[in-house]
Amino acid sequence: QVQLVDSGGGSVQAGGSLRLSCVASGDTFSSYAMGWFRQPPGKEREFVAAISWSGYTTHYANSVKGRFTISRDNAKKTVYLQMNSLKPDDTALYLCAARSWDADLTRSARSGYIYWGQGTQVTVSS
Repeated sequence: QVQLVDSGGGSVQAGGSLRLSCVASGDTFSSYAMGWFRQPPGKEREFVAAISWSGYTTHYANSVKGRFTISRDNAKKTVYLQMNSLKPDDTALYLCAARSWDADLTRSARSGYIYWGQGTQVTVSS
């Protein structure tokens, strides 16, 4: 089992940057694929980015491609989401997630996550 703790959210102006972190404890972090999701106010949760267990494979939602970067440090049991050129539409509760199946992300990167962080709020003002 894996416990996830998200942090790094905050309030920024459009065009600014934030780096989110998600620290894992418990089971073997390096055997899990990791993802970031977000839930805007009043909307459904949506996929943002995912990274394979090795860090070799990444996937991004079209809305964040070129602006956000997901990375991981298996020694620190931490996954990061570097967010640049933030827009008001990026305002949401951001949650990290983990899954042990298909850790290489050879199939869908957007589903099947079984462990979730509590979320960290990101607010972008215009």
